[in-house]
Amino acid sequence: MSPAIASGGRRRAVFLSDVHLGSKHCHADDLASFLSTLECARLYLVGDIVDLWWMAQRRASWGHSHNRVVEMLHKLRRAGTEIVYIPGNHDRPIRRFCGLALPAMQVRRRTIHVTADGRRLLVTHGDDYDSVTHFGGLQEKFGDWLYYRILTGNQMLNRIRRRLGRRYWSLSEYLKRQSGTAERFIARFVQAGLDDARRRGLDGIVCGHIHRAGLIQRDGLIYANDGDWVESLTALAEDMDGTLRLLSHTGETLAMLPPRLRLVCENEEKMLPRAA
Repeated sequence: MSPAIASGGRRRAVFLSDVHLGSKHCHADDLASFLSTLECARLYLVGDIVDLWWMAQRRASWGHSHNRVVEMLHKLRRAGTEIVYIPGNHDRPIRRFCGLALPAMQVRRRTIHVTADGRRLLVTHGDDYDSVTHFGGLQEKFGDWLYYRILTGNQMLNRIRRRLGRRYWSLSEYLKRQSGTAERFIARFVQAGLDDARRRGLDGIVCGHIHRAGLIQRDGLIYANDGDWVESLTALAEDMDGTLRLLSHTGETLAMLPPRLRLVCENEEKMLPRAA
């Protein structure tokens, strides 16, 4: 499907993950700009928002653009957006606060989002599926080392493209799509997420973790990966009628799933249920 500009206006819910604030590969400027125009009833932060792992292992990279992201989140909260934080593996220490309703947000290990058309979606970061999808060992350690080198090259390339007036293009995403090993890993991850949703009797899953945005329907279940802000620069959004959209950082609709058809009473209440 060719990209189409998403219709504007207030979103029922927005999901974003893998921001990696505090790491040098975070595209904080792009995220701050995206958040500055966002209007939504509920915002899910689906893990790896602040990269505590990077900050503990390497020199933290935190500048004005990172502060702007935090300011935009505060602005959304003051405007009435309910924020639900689901920590991932890179912000794992925040999991000790799971179950608490803090002044600015709720913190959950995982939750269930109910769309406007009644579909029940598991919302989880996705690192729970590592035991199913990862091989481990020296090969995986080398892969991690190579991945971070590619991300550095990705940043350098896009600085040049920006000066030339060209749009963002992900070198790392392109290289992963050329790798059969990477594609098989992603396929295992997608299947693990769908299997988990099926076991729980749900209609699908929203996750992040693997830095590969996606929105598909398979065997009657929804797989939605909101992507990341180091490669994909994407977010998942739900419109007021239950339409799901995968959005680029500029607001383009990259993929879309229409709402499930159902009879709606004329005066049916359409308020969001509280997060589980």
